[in-house]
Amino acid sequence: MRAMVIDRYGKVPMHLAEMPTPEIGEYEVLAEIHAASINPIDFKIRDGKVKLLVKYKMPLILGNDFSGVVAKVGAKVTRFKAGDEIYARPRKSKIGTFAEYIAIHEDDIALKPKNLNFEEAASIPLVGLTSYQALTDILQLKKGQRILIQAGAGGVGTFAIQLAKLMGATVATTASEAGANLVKSLGADEIINYKTEKFEEILKNYDAVFDTLGGEILEKSFGIIKDGGKLVSVSGLPNARFGKEYGSGFFKTLLFSAASHKLTGLEKKHNVQYTFLFMKPSGEQLRIIANFIETGKIKPIIDKVFSFKDAQKAMEYAESGRAKGKIILKIR
Repeated sequence: MRAMVIDRYGKVPMHLAEMPTPEIGEYEVLAEIHAASINPIDFKIRDGKVKLLVKYKMPLILGNDFSGVVAKVGAKVTRFKAGDEIYARPRKSKIGTFAEYIAIHEDDIALKPKNLNFEEAASIPLVGLTSYQALTDILQLKKGQRILIQAGAGGVGTFAIQLAKLMGATVATTASEAGANLVKSLGADEIINYKTEKFEEILKNYDAVFDTLGGEILEKSFGIIKDGGKLVSVSGLPNARFGKEYGSGFFKTLLFSAASHKLTGLEKKHNVQYTFLFMKPSGEQLRIIANFIETGKIKPIIDKVFSFKDAQKAMEYAESGRAKGKIILKIR
């Protein structure tokens, strides 16, 4: 099968290669991939930034979510059959959606929303699960609460704003002038132009922050949260609590603890709970999300669709940070 691979870590371009079609285990299906989406985790993996959390063998097929059709099923698969149209985010040890086929555990799959085409469906799994786990599982966002969602016009941001509004929250977000109309149309109540305004000077007493940017922006976010509030980040540093929950072992947990000491200090200073989110695959949550989409409560936001052969160009466009919504690869 054709696949987009890297042969080593670093800022190296992906290249098209012939790879063996994956063998499936008894609880797995072989999916024919129709479309995949580009996510920041793809360049983090490529650059070797996730090595502490997941080890990969080279050559590595990148790609973390997709939509497609079940080609065949393992002996013990009960929920899916050949011909089913599905969408999914594979588990971290089994990534590789920039390819014609993938072997994926049935627990990680859901039927794709009926009202979406394959390109639209491929835009959802990673950002949908990330937002759902951040807002529902970790922040436990309640009706009437106030949340800041950083980078509202990005892939995660466009989904998270819609989900937060669905949960009854008041949403502030940061966006450029170019993204302002989009985030407003998704329901954002307050829009901060990050090029001309400082969110940390405008917002205060917020219940929660969903950070997708990390670094200094994450650190400044602590100051806008009320006493006892919560902050979740997908781009910050893992802390000791994450290491223990993820089963990283003593040494790595110690490493996380040392690396995140500044964030732990901010947690104590502001009395805010900080959680690093390393999203988990979940067919069950994708079924909930499909229901939101089929009932018109959440819609996919797509910036651009690239052909499979232009996957490297799509990756470069994603890294430029200019996209509003999602970038899709049309595989077939």
